[in-house]
Amino acid sequence: MDSPGRREQNKQKTRTAIEQAAARLFDERGFAHTTVRDIAQAAGVGERTFFRYFPTKESLVAGQVRGLIPRLAELLTDRPADEAPYTAMRNAVLELVAQYDVPPAIFITGPPGRLGPDTRADRFLLSDLESALAEALLQRLKAAAPKTDAARLRLHAAVKARAGVSALRALFTIYADEGTEPRTVSQLAELIQDAFAALESP
Repeated sequence: MDSPGRREQNKQKTRTAIEQAAARLFDERGFAHTTVRDIAQAAGVGERTFFRYFPTKESLVAGQVRGLIPRLAELLTDRPADEAPYTAMRNAVLELVAQYDVPPAIFITGPPGRLGPDTRADRFLLSDLESALAEALLQRLKAAAPKTDAARLRLHAAVKARAGVSALRALFTIYADEGTEPRTVSQLAELIQDAFAALESP
C-alpha cells in the first residue's frame, strides 16, 4: 500500500500531466477547440480522472494560477537580498516557468476571467496574486531598510507588485489575442524578460 506521501506525489504527477497536456493542446488547437476528452487522452488518464481534479477546462486554467501563487511568492521571498524588486520578481517568474516542460496554460489562454462564466468564482485570482507578491516584496524591503517608515514600505511593495503583475497580464493578454503565444519555455522566458524590461525603459 502506498504511503500518504507517495499518494500525494502521484496525485501531483497526475495533476501536472493534465495541466501540461492541456497547455500543449491549447497551443496546437486553441482553447475553444480542445475538449476535456482530448486533454484526458493526451495526459494518459480517463475523463473521470480529469474531473476529479478539475470540474471544467476553464477551472483547469484558473486552478493552475491558484496553485502558482504561493509558489511564486515563495520563490520571490527566496531571491538574493541584493536583487532589486523588479529583478527579483522577474527572476522568480523565470525560475517558476523553468520548472515546466511547456508554458503554463495561463500564458496561452489569457487571464482566467476571459475564458467564460465558469471562472467567475476566481475573479479575484489576479488580486490574490498581487497581494501575495506585495507581501513577499514587503518582507524584502523591510529587511533591506528596517528603519524606513512601515506605511511607506507597504505602499512601495504594493505598487511594485501590481506593476509586475501588470507586466505579466499584458504579456499573456496581448499574445493570446494575437494568436502568437509562446510555444516553448525558452520563448516564454524571453517574453518575460522583455515584459519586465518595459517597466524600466523610457
